[in-house]
Amino acid sequence: MKFRRFTQISILILFACVVAFAGVRSNKRNRAQDKSKEQSIGGSLSANGVGKLSDAVKTAPGADVKVVPHAEFEEAASRNAQLQTSLEWSFGSKPQRGWSLYVPLIGNLIGSDANGAAGSFAARLSLWQKENGIEPTGVLDGATWSRMVSTFQFRRLNSRASTTPSQLITIPISDCYDPTRAEELRKVEPETFVAYRRMVAAAIADQSLGVQRASNGQLASGEQYFKIISAFRSREYQDQLRRQSPSSGRAGLAINSPHATGRALDLYVGGEPVNTKDENRAIQTGTPVYRWLVTNAGRFGFRPYFYEPWHWEYVGVGSDEATRKQGDGTK
Repeated sequence: MKFRRFTQISILILFACVVAFAGVRSNKRNRAQDKSKEQSIGGSLSANGVGKLSDAVKTAPGADVKVVPHAEFEEAASRNAQLQTSLEWSFGSKPQRGWSLYVPLIGNLIGSDANGAAGSFAARLSLWQKENGIEPTGVLDGATWSRMVSTFQFRRLNSRASTTPSQLITIPISDCYDPTRAEELRKVEPETFVAYRRMVAAAIADQSLGVQRASNGQLASGEQYFKIISAFRSREYQDQLRRQSPSSGRAGLAINSPHATGRALDLYVGGEPVNTKDENRAIQTGTPVYRWLVTNAGRFGFRPYFYEPWHWEYVGVGSDEATRKQGDGTK
């Protein structure tokens, strides 16, 4: 009996040793696989002139990886510092120079809150380039910027079909930037206005913005930020504006304007309300209000027109992810 019990105990001890040994080998094998995977990722990026990922790999939107800037991104960052103000391109038949005005939008697109001349910006940009089939150099050159502009434009309101007056409601004068704006120019599509009110409520609740609040919870009468400059504009009225500003071009006053849908809002974000001069847009894109909209407007169904910081279009809540995938060419 004692011999049998001794034999059973010996077998149990032997079995435990085998299990422990197998676990150690499995852990070693997993660590080796993880290391091999990291080296594989880093090597593939390095082969494209981007830099290795061996410094750190963490989760991030879209690519599920975040690169801690490697020394190899310093050259890309230096190049971006130049291109911010020197890249030549055109839009709406107007020659443009640089992309510094669009850094908030670009940062939101690629998942970076750094300035355009930072190494971390170049690192995040390289991932976005890789996701979009562009050589992941981390340099925001002409080809990359062209793809970004296409992405911004694709995400806007798809339908430009005109709406009828019976489908519109009147915006209270308290929500308008101009307290004397005529009633016929204060029309908006109902769902758009409800979304606008929800967005404004969220902005008021964000104390970092310092937006003044009235007793009814809406914008105070003396507050200018977030107030509506323009909403619905009929095609006839749009044509009149174009005749009054013949040099505005397509970039400034579109022939087929989304304002005719009643779903486009021009909001006050600073500076001169709707002036497209670079110096004015630089003021606007630097305000906390504009940067808040870039980060948060999508939660309420609004998308920007990248060229005009004040112009936002209601595309509906819940369409962000589907449109992102289509616009970025992902599935």
